[in-house]
This record gives sequence, structure tokens and C-alpha cells, in this order.
Amino acid sequence: IIGNDEAESSILSSSTIFHPIVDVPLYWRKTASLFRDLRRKSAIAGRVDSLSRDDCRLNRCKFYLCSFRCGARLRARHRLIREEMMKKLLWVAAAAIAMAPAALAESWDVSLWGKRRAFTEHVERLAELVSEKTNGDFTLNLSYGGLSKNRENLDGISIGAFEMAQFCAGYHRDKNPTITVMELPFLGVDSLEAEIAASRAVYAHPATQADLARWNATLLMPSPLPQYNIAGKGVTPSGLADLEGLSIRATGGIGNALSKVGITPVSLGAGEVFGAMESGAIQGAAFAPHAHLSFKVVDEASWWTSNLNPGSVNCPVVVNSEALADLSDAHRDALLGSVDEALEWYVDQYQVSVDKFDAKVAENAIEVVAFSDADVAALRATAAPVLNEWLADMDSRGLPGQDLYDLVQATLAAQ
Repeated sequence: IIGNDEAESSILSSSTIFHPIVDVPLYWRKTASLFRDLRRKSAIAGRVDSLSRDDCRLNRCKFYLCSFRCGARLRARHRLIREEMMKKLLWVAAAAIAMAPAALAESWDVSLWGKRRAFTEHVERLAELVSEKTNGDFTLNLSYGGLSKNRENLDGISIGAFEMAQFCAGYHRDKNPTITVMELPFLGVDSLEAEIAASRAVYAHPATQADLARWNATLLMPSPLPQYNIAGKGVTPSGLADLEGLSIRATGGIGNALSKVGITPVSLGAGEVFGAMESGAIQGAAFAPHAHLSFKVVDEASWWTSNLNPGSVNCPVVVNSEALADLSDAHRDALLGSVDEALEWYVDQYQVSVDKFDAKVAENAIEVVAFSDADVAALRATAAPVLNEWLADMDSRGLPGQDLYDLVQATLAAQ
């Protein structure tokens, strides 16, 4: 029979198969199996029959003594392994707890364009509020032109390239026809607060929500703008007749209205206007005051109209619908619950930009043109045919254009 030292070594070398935490006496089964193997080896060697009964009993006792010694050593080894494993498990658990807040953190990319200005102050404030309310666990990373072009922001939202973006309806009227109701000329909007109320009413309409849902987009908040006016270069116009034949940057319903009095509307991105005016490709641009200032139109302009007030464009902030649904309840509440305060901040900051614009007009000696009541009335007369064309277009698309227009008028009347 193989010596005790070899048996003990064989048993101990196999101890790695035992479970390190559950102390099951598998070693007894191992020793029994080993004993059977030893007997088979001895029989093959032809030595079992030559052993006396006493020798067999003596060797069996020696083997059981070896098994007992091995079992004691195995139990001690298992205790050490179990203790080490428990230490490791406790360390892993502690590390997981420490890492839990980071795992819950959320970060969204926001696609804007140009630079920080009055037009983006509500988004800037929203980012601050969301971070404050979540102790930094939910952050909005604002990018000015680094993620997408302004005319491609809705496309980026639709494919999830980023979670939030700002765009203007007039950039792609076919993609968002319902919200173009807010770009119809001479709606009667007389304040930023009224613009906010009317826009939010339109955004809440089921047809509008279904319209934007095609692009996986949820409307979050408007970017209210005051009435547009034209800043231009060249001979100062004294009436509407002097504007006939000029190429003016104007989009949406404003551009449509201006075309009715002989102006050629040109659809350009805001960042392209300065270069176009400098080169003479266009003679002027219809913008809100902050944009004339931010995009340096005032550095090229020699005149500015103060009372045409044809309307403004509608530029919503949208979020990717799937990203919004994936937020935790706390983060979603922090985002949606901060919109009102962000818009209040926007209104306050916009007046600051108007004051800066007025100061720049005076500094650059830009001539302010006030058109006669007759000219303003003539421009207003274009509103009816533009509205009729828009309503016909909505009907052809199967959209409730009249309902949306009536909703705007009712909301404005209630302000």
C-alpha cells in the first residue's frame, strides 16, 4: 500500500475544489475515494493477497489516522479561505456602496448655436437649477455649435445624438408645421409673457405633440422673442415703397408677409447674416433686438425700422422623448419643475439685451426709421392672405390649423 505521506499529500493537494465559504465535509468523500483507489492499485500489484489480516487491519488504521489528520488540516485551511473570502466580499460591497452615487449621475448634452446671449439665457438658467436641485447628480452640458448646426438640431434629437436642443420653426417648416402658427404675422403679441403663454398653449395641443413626436421630440419650453424689425444698409427708406426689390433675411410668416409688399425674403442662418450683409448679398435682416446685436448686424447697418412689428419666429427647446422617459423621477421632476423659473429669468435678462441694443444703435449713429400709419396698415393687410395660405396648407396636411390659430387668439385675449 502507498505510504501515508503520499496519501496525505494527495488529499491536501485536492482541497482547492472545495467551496471556500460553505464548510461541507467533502474531504471525507475524498478520502474514501482515495482509499478505494489505493486498494485497486495494491490488487493490481498482486500484493493484497500476500498481506495478513492483521497487516491489512494495521494498514487500514494507519490510513484512517492519515485521513483524520488530513481532515483536521483541511478544516483549518477552509477556515482561512472562508475568512479571506469574507474580507474580499466586504471590500467589494463597500466599494459598490461608495460608487452608487456616481452610478446614478446623469449628464445630458444640449445643442445650441452662436454664443451665450439673451436668446439662450433660459437654457443657461435651467442647467443651473437642475444641477442645484440634484446636488450635481444631473447636469446639462451646453454646447454652442459643437454638436450640430442649428438647422440640424431637430434631426439630431430624432436620432438621440444629444438629449436637448433649440431650433426655430422657420428653419424647416415641413418638419414642424403645427408650431409655425406662432410665426404668422401680426398675431397681436405685445409682450414676452404673452408670447410664452400662447406658445405653451400651442405646445400642449395634441396635434402639436403628435407632430413633434415624429422626431422623437418633446417640447420643453419656448424662447420668447419680441417683435422683429429690419436693420439694413444703403439708402435709408422713407416708406414701404423704398423697400421694394431689396433682399432681406426673413423667415417664416414674416418673410411671407414682406414678400407681399415687394421685398425678397432670404432664408439664412443667423450666423450667416453678417457675411451676407458685408458682401452685399442681402441689404438687411429682420431680427429681434438681441440678434441684431449678437450677430453684429448693427456693425453693418445704417438704418433700423422701429415700428413695422410684423411678428417673430418661434424657437422651442425640445428634449429627446426617450431620454426624458429614462430619467429617474427625481431628475425628471427637477428638469420639468425648473422651466417656469428659467423662463422668468429669461424675461428679465432679455430686457438687459434690449437696453444694450438701444445703446449700440446710438453709438453707431444708426438712423431709426418710423413708418407712417398708412404704411404699417398696408403691411398689416398682408396678414389675411398669409393666414389663408397657411390654413389651406394645414388642411392639405390633415392638421387642425384653424383650431391652432383660434387657440392662439383666445390665449392672447386672456392675457
